[in-house]
Amino acid sequence: MDKFIVHGGRALEGSIQVSGAKNAVLPIMAAALLTDEEVVVRNVPDLRDVRTMAAVLGELGMTVDFDGDAVRIKASDESCCTAPYELVSTMRASICVLGPLLAKRGAARVSMPGGCVLGVRPIDLHIKGLSSLGAQLEVRRGYVEASQVRLRGAEVFLGSTFGSTVLGTANVLMAAVLAEGRTVIENAAMEPELDDLARFLIAMGARIQGTGTHRLVIEGVKELHGCDYSVIPDRIEAGTFLIAGALVGRQVDVIGAEPDHMMAFLHIMNTAGVSVERIGSTLRVKAGNKFLPTDISTHSFPGFPTDLQAQTMVLMTLADGISIVTERIYPDRFIHVAELNRLGAEIRKEGNQAIVHGVEALSGAQVMASDLRASAALVLAGLVADGETEIHRVYHIDRGYEGIDRKLNALGARIERI
Repeated sequence: MDKFIVHGGRALEGSIQVSGAKNAVLPIMAAALLTDEEVVVRNVPDLRDVRTMAAVLGELGMTVDFDGDAVRIKASDESCCTAPYELVSTMRASICVLGPLLAKRGAARVSMPGGCVLGVRPIDLHIKGLSSLGAQLEVRRGYVEASQVRLRGAEVFLGSTFGSTVLGTANVLMAAVLAEGRTVIENAAMEPELDDLARFLIAMGARIQGTGTHRLVIEGVKELHGCDYSVIPDRIEAGTFLIAGALVGRQVDVIGAEPDHMMAFLHIMNTAGVSVERIGSTLRVKAGNKFLPTDISTHSFPGFPTDLQAQTMVLMTLADGISIVTERIYPDRFIHVAELNRLGAEIRKEGNQAIVHGVEALSGAQVMASDLRASAALVLAGLVADGETEIHRVYHIDRGYEGIDRKLNALGARIERI
């Protein structure tokens, strides 16, 4: 099992390219199930999760071919409707095949999803939404099952205690595009990755209004066709690199980002005393002398993203004062707190909040990666810590960051993969 040894204190300088958005690519790949024709998806990052989705599609009778940053997907056997536990249990986004299978093939048997350990993340809204369209779903022996489905348009409300559901909205949207009649999804997720999925579906011939809003109106069509589509840049990866530049950068240019997708994050960076210069689609950052304490509260888009909470907390550990981080999406998403404290941080968890007392410096130690974004946070902490930081179980980071060690090393970092 791979581990990283991060040699701290080395200044970063140069430019770094943002890859395609993982959270956009995965549901878009699943949407290829909706057509008999070939789809080509471009700007696809080389990630473990992308390979897992390709394997899931392979089990569902799809041919998936990789060519550089492009992936070609085409149906070869539409009789396959089972997404097995062995694959789906490793990645939550695999549940996105449920909606397309019901819409196109009229049947589905999809294992309950897995992924990072972030606390309870039920799929009740997925089931509620698809049931509203006429699907008869039940959970048996760890699988969501349905057969002989004929979907019809309906009004669907996707509300929950923690706000909109991104993957739930994706599933209902993909099912609705082939449903008979008109579907209205209220309280739809507004994340850029969901908007990218909608635009991909439109490129395939779907009729969708309200993209980028909480209200989606879909007029079902009889069939979709193939298309050639390039996904948006990964705003979470871009944010992670900006924090790296703020921590130890002489000057770091993050190229190919979409600043309009990152306004809440950029506001927090500015509040913390970090200057980020916007030059078209390039974001330039330099390390600051001292960070200001800043309170953070995660929300659904356009609020501060939960997927940047752990990384931004690293910045707060070195702020001159006390910061409070409130997690409103996944209240248990604080496994990284104990590991950051091993590096010399002073963080106390209370319910869905973390109280961060800024310290003068972090020091290297052995730590354990618990999930994807926590892994990135530990890499950032290792960059700024004194001495060596040994990060175990970095397979998590390969799920969502394309060659993060290679990209940071090109800027002057020294990260060894062992």
